[in-house]
Amino acid sequence: MKVAVLGAGLMGKEVARDLVRNPNVEKVFLADLNVVQAQEFADKLQTDKIEVLKLDASDDQQLKIVMSKANVVVNALFYKFNEKVARTAVEIGVHSVDLGGHIGGVTDKILKLDSEAKAKGITIIPDLGVAPGMINILAGFGASKLDAVKEIKIYVGGIPVEKEPPLEYNVVFSLEGVFDHYTDPSYVVRDGVLREIPSLSEIEPVYFKGFKGLEAFHTSGGLSTLTQSFPDIQTLEYKTIRYSGHAEKFKLLVDLGLTSKDTEVNVDGNKVKARDVLREVLQSKLELGKKRDVVLLRVLVKGERNEEAVTYEYEMVTYKDAENNETAMALATANTISVVAQLIGDGTIAASGVFPPEKIVPGEAYIREMKHRGVTIIETKHRSTNIVKG
Repeated sequence: MKVAVLGAGLMGKEVARDLVRNPNVEKVFLADLNVVQAQEFADKLQTDKIEVLKLDASDDQQLKIVMSKANVVVNALFYKFNEKVARTAVEIGVHSVDLGGHIGGVTDKILKLDSEAKAKGITIIPDLGVAPGMINILAGFGASKLDAVKEIKIYVGGIPVEKEPPLEYNVVFSLEGVFDHYTDPSYVVRDGVLREIPSLSEIEPVYFKGFKGLEAFHTSGGLSTLTQSFPDIQTLEYKTIRYSGHAEKFKLLVDLGLTSKDTEVNVDGNKVKARDVLREVLQSKLELGKKRDVVLLRVLVKGERNEEAVTYEYEMVTYKDAENNETAMALATANTISVVAQLIGDGTIAASGVFPPEKIVPGEAYIREMKHRGVTIIETKHRSTNIVKG
């Protein structure tokens, strides 16, 4: 198996680290515009499996050359390249996975390549981070065990182990992404109807062993493709986990227009975007640095099975890997996309076409492989013989 990893940022590096551990992976092509940075990382791993390549992803020909070297492509670039990489994968006939990004309907555009991917005999799976990604796989796994799915509720968030004022939050992925998730509208399914509601709304307490004072609230983008995959579901909700008080504090910034891409102010004759200023201020104040982070996740899938009301609950608590200085978010995210790429490469996932994660990734194999990488997902089954027929 030969794998091309596009992008040598945090996620790309951690994907490469995982891939070289697999004896069935013959070669890893780590491609980035900054070859010096990529090579420094490759040298630290002390392996002859990694070959560093220069890649300007905006150069179509260069992108084709790099991707053509592999059987499977892991796209760890910024989401604006996702459609382009998927189209290139179809053109040259290689499998491809990406970390997702629902802004501008990118994933929907990739899903429309299904018939072309089938014709080329390749597999493309977008949205393989934590949310979307891990949550989709677990929701799909739970649903596969039920005769009828009635409700899916998802809670997930990356937070610092030790909270710090004023926002009790440290940056574990792009602040631009955080702003989008907090500013754009959220969607839920209630009573079988898709509804739009404000992000940062409907705050509720959540509980995880070892943690106190947590809250969860709606944010945009979390449902990803689940609304299409479960069109007959009665309840479908996604909430982000933070320490209590976070949503209220951030809502003030949103209400003031500071996270809006349209808010501009005139400073000494120069137009300045308020969002850019806020991002730079928060980036320095909220940097995780050497502090520890943790990813908390709970997916509840409720429905019916053999005349019983059944709920499958999936829970994960993953901490930063101090030895490799790998954040909990990177550990959960990079290993998710790496595991799925390898399941495609070894033929475990063999169907051709474009699939959302919940429709194609085998949950049992995924959970097993994640456990081998130090990410433990616990499944609990709750059952009752009392079913109220509606």
